[in-house]
Amino acid sequence: MNPFKQLFKDAPLATRNEITPKLGFALVVLLALVWLIPFLWMVVATLRPASDGINAMAELMPSLKPTLDNIRDAWDIGDFPRYFLNTTIICTGILLVQFATVTLAGFAFARLSFAGKTLIFYLFLLQLMLVPVLLIVPNLTLVVKLGLYDTLTGVMMPFFASAFGTFLMRQAFEAIPTELEDAALIDGAGVLARIRHIYVPLSLPSFSAFAIVSVTSHWNDFLWPLMVINSPDKRPLTIGLSVFTQTAEGTQAWGTIAAGTLIVIAPLLVTFLIFQKRFISSFVTSGIK
Repeated sequence: MNPFKQLFKDAPLATRNEITPKLGFALVVLLALVWLIPFLWMVVATLRPASDGINAMAELMPSLKPTLDNIRDAWDIGDFPRYFLNTTIICTGILLVQFATVTLAGFAFARLSFAGKTLIFYLFLLQLMLVPVLLIVPNLTLVVKLGLYDTLTGVMMPFFASAFGTFLMRQAFEAIPTELEDAALIDGAGVLARIRHIYVPLSLPSFSAFAIVSVTSHWNDFLWPLMVINSPDKRPLTIGLSVFTQTAEGTQAWGTIAAGTLIVIAPLLVTFLIFQKRFISSFVTSGIK
């Protein structure tokens, strides 16, 4: 037997209970450090002056003379204000429509009774098992037939319904006591009134969790916008960053490329740092592990 295993086995129970959490914490810290290496390199490369040379860009040690020239160069080369605007429109438009669709669908599956409800719900959840790449061709064909090709609406349309959001809201609505809805029915409240005044306010943590997942996913989406958008003035951040890195200026300067990448992820990073406690509580309260 391994001597370390034998030593751990022979240790008192109290000692083992102290060692196990410490080992788990050390493992989490180690994994976090490994995950942070690319981000740290990006920040160091962004602040490193071009005079340090191309070989210095591979180092994690910060430069003794940090500079913001790379950020200024990236902002001047790429049309980032336009990219930010397009991405914000896409993410906001998708999220607003999703709030309406997942709320109504979640309420229907949680509280309404109709023939084949369970079967329809399981068929609806099959979307979660499909690789998004499989849906590109049919979605693109539909977008072209509707005349939405090369438009921001065409980028948004396939995501107006969400199987994950519907499942999440169904679970949240089922946890709400039916007595509250019965009281509203006695007062003469209709379906929409009950949803607005009972289900939505009591499910705000679930809405917050879904909003985080939705915005993050569509902010980072690359393949689908690449298939739909051709016009330079309609590119989102991901496509704009790809074009930016292929320019003559970008391909010759890793610091500029790192600065452009930092500009793209900065809004999500800052938002997380400001609202990290609310983010974590939203996921915990909504039951996402």
